[in-house]
Amino acid sequence: MGCAPSIHVSQSGVIYCRDSDESNSPHQTTTISQGTAATLHGLFIKTDAADTIPSVLAYQSRYQPPPATRTGSRKDRKEPGYHSCIEAETQTSHTSVKQVSSTELWLGPMRLTQDPIQVLLVFAKEDSQSDAFWWACDRAGYRCNIARTPESALECFLDKHHEIIVIDHRHSRYLDAEAVCRSIRATKPSEHTTILAVVPRLASDQEETSVLPLLHAGFNRRFYEKNSMIACYNELIQIEHGEVRSHFKLRSCNSIFTALEHCQEAIEITSEEHVIQYVNPAFERMMGYTKEELLGKELIELPKSDKNRADLLDTINTCIKKGKEWQGIYYARRKSGDSIQQHVRVTPVVGQGGKIRHFVSIKKLCSGSDNNKQVYKISRDEKYSGENTLTESHSHSFRHKNRRKESIDVRSITSRSSDAASLQNHRYSSMARIHTMTIEAPITKVINIINAAQENSPVTVAEALDRVLEILRTTELYSPQLATKEEDPHTSDLVGGLMTDGLRRLSGNEYVFSKNMQHSHSHLSVPVTINDVPPRIAQLLDNEDSWEFNIFELEAVTTKRPLVYLGLKIFTCFGVCEFLNCSEATVRSWLQVIEANYHASNSYHNSTHAADVLHATAFFLQKESVKASLDQLDKVAALIAATVHDIDHPGRTNSFLCNAGSELALLYNDTAVLESHHSALAFQLTAKDNKCNIFKNMDRTQYRTLRQAIIDMVLATEMTRHFEHVNKFVNSINKPIAAEESNSNSEGSDCECSPSIRNSPENRVLIKRMMIKCADVANPCRPLELCIEWAGRISEEYFAQTDEEKRQGLPVVMPVFDRNTCSIPKSQISFIDYFITDMFDAWDAFAHLPNLIQHLTENYKYWKSLDELKCKSLRYPSDCNK
Repeated sequence: MGCAPSIHVSQSGVIYCRDSDESNSPHQTTTISQGTAATLHGLFIKTDAADTIPSVLAYQSRYQPPPATRTGSRKDRKEPGYHSCIEAETQTSHTSVKQVSSTELWLGPMRLTQDPIQVLLVFAKEDSQSDAFWWACDRAGYRCNIARTPESALECFLDKHHEIIVIDHRHSRYLDAEAVCRSIRATKPSEHTTILAVVPRLASDQEETSVLPLLHAGFNRRFYEKNSMIACYNELIQIEHGEVRSHFKLRSCNSIFTALEHCQEAIEITSEEHVIQYVNPAFERMMGYTKEELLGKELIELPKSDKNRADLLDTINTCIKKGKEWQGIYYARRKSGDSIQQHVRVTPVVGQGGKIRHFVSIKKLCSGSDNNKQVYKISRDEKYSGENTLTESHSHSFRHKNRRKESIDVRSITSRSSDAASLQNHRYSSMARIHTMTIEAPITKVINIINAAQENSPVTVAEALDRVLEILRTTELYSPQLATKEEDPHTSDLVGGLMTDGLRRLSGNEYVFSKNMQHSHSHLSVPVTINDVPPRIAQLLDNEDSWEFNIFELEAVTTKRPLVYLGLKIFTCFGVCEFLNCSEATVRSWLQVIEANYHASNSYHNSTHAADVLHATAFFLQKESVKASLDQLDKVAALIAATVHDIDHPGRTNSFLCNAGSELALLYNDTAVLESHHSALAFQLTAKDNKCNIFKNMDRTQYRTLRQAIIDMVLATEMTRHFEHVNKFVNSINKPIAAEESNSNSEGSDCECSPSIRNSPENRVLIKRMMIKCADVANPCRPLELCIEWAGRISEEYFAQTDEEKRQGLPVVMPVFDRNTCSIPKSQISFIDYFITDMFDAWDAFAHLPNLIQHLTENYKYWKSLDELKCKSLRYPSDCNK
C-alpha cells in the first residue's frame, strides 16, 4: 500500500483507481464518476468524457499521497477543460480507510451520539488553501465535499446538511462569497450550521478590519488565509468542540420538547422572575388557556383561587428560592373561573453562574374529586370543540361567563359542585354561610365592599380590585418583598435569620442550653439598697437620663451586673414600687433573680443588653409625646418588659433552635420560640419565690392587665412581625397626627393634636410595641464608640452560631456571618437599611428624637466609609489616615 495508486479510464468515462501493488484485488478499487482531465487534490486524472462533469467532489476517506505528489509543481497539474468542478468518491477497503467513530455527548442526563462531522468546502479554484482544508478534514476524520459554484454549493448543502461550511472569500472575481453565504442562510437547515469565511491574510502594515460585515452576511467565523494543514485542522477542531457540539445539543432538544408536547401531565416552565416561558398542550387543556395567552406573562398576572391557605404562595416561594423542590396540593383557577385542585411539584433549575434560572412545574389533577373530573372534561371539550360533547347548559354557561373571571362567587361554586362528595358540599355551603354572617371582621367588611364595587366597575378596574383582594387575603400584609436578595446576601441572611423560624426541620441533634435550666434562686448575693451603691457606680448613674450614657462603663464597674443597679435607679425614678405596692427590697430581689438568669457567657444577649434596652425605654418614656400618650400602668409594663425581654437567651436565633429541634422549639411549636420563653420564664421566676414577687400585692384585674401588656411588648420584639408593627404605627398614628397638624396649620390654629389619636387603647398598644422595638435595636443610634462595640458583640454571637451549625450539620441560616469572610460594615449597612431607618424615622416623627437620628446618620456614614475601603473589620486599618 506504500506506492501511489494507478489511474485507468474506461470507454464510458468511468475512472478506476487501483493500488499498484494490489491491482488484482477487487476491494481496492476507487470509482470516480464521469469526468475530464482534472487534479483530484494530488491525483492527476485525464479523461475525454468532459461534458458530463458534475460540479461537486465528494469523498469519505482517502490515502494521503506521498509528499512528492502533494507538493508537486503547479505546472504539472492540469485544470479541468471547460467545466468548473468534478465529483469523486473513494470506495477503498476497510483496511485502508481511517475508521471514524461516532462521538458520545451528554445533554444533562441524556446520552447522545454524534455522527462524523460533514464539511463543505466552497472554492472556485483549487489551491494550497483548499488542499490544506481537504487534508485537515481527512486528518480529523470528517466527511468532506467540495463545490466549485454557488449553485452546486447550495444543492450539495440541501442534500447533506453539513455542520461546517468553508467559503473562499479571497477572490471575488471567481466567487461572491457573501452571496453564497446568504443563499445558504436562507434555508432552514442552515440554522445549526457554522459558516467560515477564508479571507486574505493581512499585510504587515495593514490594520485589522471589522468582522461585522461578515457577521451580517451570515458568517460565524473568520479565518485568515494560511495554507498550513495544522492551522486549518486546529480551526476545524475548535469549531467542532464549540459551535458544532452546541448546535447538536440544541437540535436534540427537539426530542425533549416532543416528549413534553405529548406528556399527559401539565407542564409549565417559568424564568427566575416567574415569567411563563413554556406550557405544554396538557397544561392548555387543564387551565383553558392557549399558549399565546400565557407566554411572556408573569404568574402574578394570572387569577388566583381563594381556596388556598393565605400564606401558601409565600411558603412555596420561600422554598423554591432556596433551590429546594416543593410539592403539595394547590388550587388553581382556570380561565373560565372554576377552581381546580392540583397536585403540584415545582423544581428549581440551576443554570449559568450557579443561580436559579428556571422553575419547572408539573401539575396533575387530584384524583377522587368529581368536580376536578368534570372540569377536566370541560377543558378537553373547550380544547377540542369539534367533539361537541358539552351539554346545552354547559355551553350556555361558558358563553355567558361573568366578565370578572378572576373572582369567584362562593354560592355559584356551591351550585356548580352539587354532584361532588358530601364533604366537599358541606365545605362549600359553610363558606356560603360565612358571607351571610352578621358578625364580620373589619377585613371581611373591606373585602365585601370591594366585591360590591366590582360589580359595576369597568373590566380594568375590576381586575385591579381583584389584585387588591389577593393582597388583602394574604397574611404578609406588611412585609416588603426583597427585589435584590441575590445581590445583597447580608440583607437576605439577616431577614432569613431574624424573620423566620428556621426550616421547620428537626434533626437528631437537639440543642441544649449551656446554662442550668433549673433557674435556681440560691447563691445570690445580698441585694443592696439604692443608698448603698458604691460611689463610682453612683457617679455613673447620675448621667443615666442622657442618651450618651455609657452602659459598658457600668458593666465594667459592676462586674457584669449593670441591670440590678440601673434597674434600681430607673424603677425608683418612675415610682414602680409605689405602683406595684411592694417594697424596694422586693424589687431589688426581683432584679437580681432576673439578672442571674441572663447568660453572662453571651457576647450580646446578656444582662448588659437588657440594661441598655431598659435605659432606652426609660429615655423614651421621658419624651413629652410619649408621656402624654401612656398612663402609669403602661410605663411600668414597659420598664418590666424591657428588663425581662431577653431573659435566658441562649445566644442563638429562633431559626437555629427550630432547626436543632430544641425543647423550646417543640414546646412553642416553632413560633416566636424565644420571645414566648422570655415572657413565660419571667413570670415563672417572679411567682416562684414570695421574696421577689413584685406582683403579689396587686389587684387581680390590674395584674391581668399589666401581665398582658408585658407579654405583648416582649412578643413585639420578635422580628417576623417587624414590618407589621412599623406600618401599623405609621398608618394609625404618624399619618393621622400629620394630617391633623396640617389641618390645624391651614386654619391658623395652634391647638394640639386630638388626644384620641394618642390615647385610644389600640394606639397605646402600638406606641408601646414601637417603643420597645426601637429600644431593643437602638445600637446604630448610639454614639459611635458604643455603636461599634455593640456591632462587634452581635457579630461575634452570630459567628459562634454559624460555627455551631457547621459542627452539628445544621442548616446555616446566616451564611454571611462566617468569621473568616464576613464584612461587619456590610452587615451593619444592610441592617440599618432594611430594619432601622424607616422604623426610627417613624418613631422620631412621634417622639421627636433629633439626637438619635444624628447619631444614626453619622454611624451609617462610618460603616459606608469602611465598606468603600474594602475593610471587613470594626475599625479603620492602622495605615489609613481616616
